[in-house]
Amino acid sequence: MKNARQRKILEIIEEFEIGTQESLIEKLREFGFEATQTTISRDIRQLHLVKGPTGMGTYKYVAPSPAQTNLVTAHSSALSDSVIRVEVSQNIVVIKTNPGMANAIGVCIDTMAIRGIIGSVAGDDTILIVVKDNETGVEVRDSLRRSFSK
Repeated sequence: MKNARQRKILEIIEEFEIGTQESLIEKLREFGFEATQTTISRDIRQLHLVKGPTGMGTYKYVAPSPAQTNLVTAHSSALSDSVIRVEVSQNIVVIKTNPGMANAIGVCIDTMAIRGIIGSVAGDDTILIVVKDNETGVEVRDSLRRSFSK
C-alpha cells in the first residue's frame, strides 16, 4: 500500500501543482488513497520532495533529481558527522554538536517528527529537546543516537 501510494504521489505532483499537504491528501483521495497528514508528511520526507517555484509566485512539491538526492544524502552525512553526543536527563534530551551546527541539526530533528517531542531549542552547539516524560526521554535519545550514529 505504501509503495503504491508513494508512486501515486509522484504521479500527482508531476501532473498537478500541489503546494500543500492538504491538497495532496485531497488529490490522493480522488484516486482512492486514504492517508493522514502524518502519513503524507512521512511520505514527503521519504521521497525527498521539496517545494519549487511555479513561476506564478507560488510553490509546489517537486521530486528531486538524482543529483539532488545525492546532495541530500551528503548533507545528511555532514549533519550526522556534526553530532558529538546525545544525552538524556529525565525528560530533557541534550545534543552537543560542532560549533555552528545546532540550528541545522535542530531543523533536521524537527522534520523527523519523532513521537514524544514537545519542543526544542537550538543554540550554537547545543540542542535542548523537551519530551513528555522520563521514559520518552530515553526512547528519544536512543532514536537520535541511531539516526546520528552516536
